[in-house]
Amino acid sequence: PCRRQRSDRPRSCAGGFLSTPPPDPRAAEEGPPGDPEEVARIVVLRLLDRRAYTRRELEAALRKRGAPDEAGARVLDRFTELRLIDDQALAAGYAVAAHRERGLAGRAVALKLRQRGVEQGDIDAAVGQIGRESEWATAQTLVERRLRSLGGLEPQVQARRLVGLLARKGYSPGLAHEVVHSVLRADGTDL
Repeated sequence: PCRRQRSDRPRSCAGGFLSTPPPDPRAAEEGPPGDPEEVARIVVLRLLDRRAYTRRELEAALRKRGAPDEAGARVLDRFTELRLIDDQALAAGYAVAAHRERGLAGRAVALKLRQRGVEQGDIDAAVGQIGRESEWATAQTLVERRLRSLGGLEPQVQARRLVGLLARKGYSPGLAHEVVHSVLRADGTDL
């Protein structure tokens, strides 16, 4: 029997490489085989198999792959009917996850969703799940965690760096200053 050896190319039993037919030059000129709508459907299914996408992201992906706009629109409309594409559900799930896991404030979440092409009404509904109390608690956790690594610095430097951290996460300046001063006072630091 023939033993297989590790290689990028399959070997025959005689030890030579198996030949593969040369690519057909006409195939590249014709483009992808099949109905444009079927090709668009396959592209969208492959993308959705990896993660959730907004409709606008999928439209851009189809355009990038050269799918006709009408075929792409029909496929996206059908997938929306079947709720395989649901910008509202994506926005709601993303808002909660980004806030809890990454510590982003509602403003930063709204910006990210806007960049992904979610409509403003869906953004407002998703960000509405993040209340001021939740933002305060998340900001406080971020500050307390980061304060441990800033122990040897002057209190003003600590405060400036902590406010900067919260600003990068999308927290308003007022909330950031309130949380930082509250945590530093609780830690016994006099500003």
